[in-house]
Amino acid sequence: MQMHDAKRVEVIIEAVMEKQVVRVLEEAGVSGFTILPVLGGSGRSGRWTREGMVGRASGMIAVICLIAPGRLDSLLEALFPVLTDHIGVVSVTDTHILRAERF
Repeated sequence: MQMHDAKRVEVIIEAVMEKQVVRVLEEAGVSGFTILPVLGGSGRSGRWTREGMVGRASGMIAVICLIAPGRLDSLLEALFPVLTDHIGVVSVTDTHILRAERF
């Protein structure tokens, strides 16, 4: 079965920024993405957990999408302004997909 090169972009950011990240993805032509709650982790400020948080204001989410390699730079340029004033990180990994026509 033939596999095709793609990029997996994962944005971990404050939950209150969900609409802004989704807007950027849609404006960049990303047709599919997944949003997951982040239960906890560790960063510059130390270990944290979602347990005991009230509402979405202090939670984190992970937004994941797969895109064609040629579209990566423009997506990252559009995402950067959303990240500058918020807690968040973007990671990009090489991946392979079936059905490249969907991306």
